Amino acid sequence: MGGWWVGLGIGTAVVLIVVVVVTTILFYANRIGKQAKMASEALDLARDTTKPLWAVQQINYSAKQILEAMRAARGALGG
Repeated sequence: MGGWWVGLGIGTAVVLIVVVVVTTILFYANRIGKQAKMASEALDLARDTTKPLWAVQQINYSAKQILEAMRAARGALGG
């Protein structure tokens, strides 16, 4: 009967270890999920606040077109 108790004790210990490991994994997974959500929100905010910078290229292009038109007009007027 002693071997039966030893087996039961080892089985209980293994189950307890598995429970602790799984609980730890779930805790860290939940923590990582929260951090990933915060990072995603921060990236969305960064994208929204830097969006106007992408318009600078179009503004520069338009300014160059205006400058070229002004130079052409000056040339046509003999200036």
